[in-house]
Amino acid sequence: MNRPAPPPTDDELHAWVDGQLPAERHGAVEHAIAHDLAVAAKIAAWHTQRDALRRLHGELLDEPVPDALMGALERHQPRQAQRVSWLRWGGMAAGLLVAFAAGWLGNAQWSQGPAARGGAQLARAPAVREFVHDASVAHAVYAPEKRHPVEVAAAEQQHLVQWLSKRLDRTLKVPDLSTQGYTLVGGRLLPGESGARAQFMFEDAAGERVTLYIGTLDAGAAGATGAAGATAARETAFRFASEGPVPSFYWVDQGFGYALAGKLPREVLLKLATLAYRDLS
Repeated sequence: MNRPAPPPTDDELHAWVDGQLPAERHGAVEHAIAHDLAVAAKIAAWHTQRDALRRLHGELLDEPVPDALMGALERHQPRQAQRVSWLRWGGMAAGLLVAFAAGWLGNAQWSQGPAARGGAQLARAPAVREFVHDASVAHAVYAPEKRHPVEVAAAEQQHLVQWLSKRLDRTLKVPDLSTQGYTLVGGRLLPGESGARAQFMFEDAAGERVTLYIGTLDAGAAGATGAAGATAARETAFRFASEGPVPSFYWVDQGFGYALAGKLPREVLLKLATLAYRDLS
């Protein structure tokens, strides 16, 4: 007889928020979020805290930690604490590091300028945030439409995909969400900060809609190596966003962004986004 999975620890919840939780523990965390209001509230609070901290000096998260700063941290931490992974502390560690690094910058003690460390990396986090916000706004604008929710209807799906693929200069695919009760309504072309964007709209039998927003990001992750590769790996994590008018789950794959947005319970949106992610990946 299989024993039920143990409930997630706070360390695992932190890892979930940061997109670092091992895949075998996703089910336990998702179950806890869906069935335990206290856990759901804790996760929501951590997301809000993390995002607020990152907005303060988000560009610094892509900066390499200065040797002098690391030396200062090592001198003031017990040996045991030095061996604890930064990831364990989730967004709080990143926020504290940002605050410390911001003070360091204010005193002009970084010897290297941003250009020497790669200006493209500095723009990456803001570019992703802007992309996710645009996806949320696009859903809020077009999902309520009754007569003209899309430019090209699902009846012309082949034409729709070919047209949007040509405009985005990338072969696109419509994910199959039918196992969750959602079918394609159609799609449209939208403008973006770094070129054209595509929006596919899906609807269930009750008329509830979700949209998949797709487009290139300026600071693409394709071909990243070294420190840039580590940054790219963080960005490809599957993440939840609730800053805009509509929540979404989003991910980045080789410099291409995807955001599935909808006014649905988080666990339902997660199932749809996971299905889309697996189908498109």
